Amino acid sequence: MTEMIHLALPSMAYLSLVLFTVSTCGSPGPNNMMIMSSGVNYGFRRSVPHVVGINTGFPLMVVAVGIGMGAIFHSWPGLLDLLRPIGAAYLLYLAYRIATGPIATDRPVQRQPLSLVQAALFQLVNPKAWVMIVGALITYVVGGANYLVQVALIALIFLVFGTPCTTAWLWLGVSLRRILNRPLHLRVFNLAMAGLLVVSLVPIFAEIYRSLHR
Repeated sequence: MTEMIHLALPSMAYLSLVLFTVSTCGSPGPNNMMIMSSGVNYGFRRSVPHVVGINTGFPLMVVAVGIGMGAIFHSWPGLLDLLRPIGAAYLLYLAYRIATGPIATDRPVQRQPLSLVQAALFQLVNPKAWVMIVGALITYVVGGANYLVQVALIALIFLVFGTPCTTAWLWLGVSLRRILNRPLHLRVFNLAMAGLLVVSLVPIFAEIYRSLHR
């Protein structure tokens, strides 16, 4: 078994893949902005299911794409054209939720952070997740008899090294919670996070526009 793992990927590819994972999972994106916002608004404990959902849903998506979902989208590219506007609409809804999140002086119906299942399913409509997964599979899978082992190892590395990155963004949000103790400051923060999430959608809106004018 150990020999199979060593043969699954070239030896130097492991360090490169770890660096790729840390840099992509640690950089700003929809997942990290949302988990930081959740830390500010709901605290660490209530945001844990959100973290678990991200870091289980993403590796499962790596495996799904690696064993065939990618081929399905390659054969029927129209499915991607359908998925993009659905994903964009859902992200806009999440931006709205962040922007209108309850603050200390509000008395609306109590809202909840994303659940484990919601956070896991969100990866399917997260454009950054697709870019990361396709990039990792194209770059680090070398084919051969151990193809499925290679895909599984990539998913495992994302799980092991991506989870601390997501958790760090949550801790950042929790730390900011102590600073943003005034309702006005929290409202401004929520609006800023919502705005950044909308800005992150610019590439996907551009792709939707191009697909409509082909």
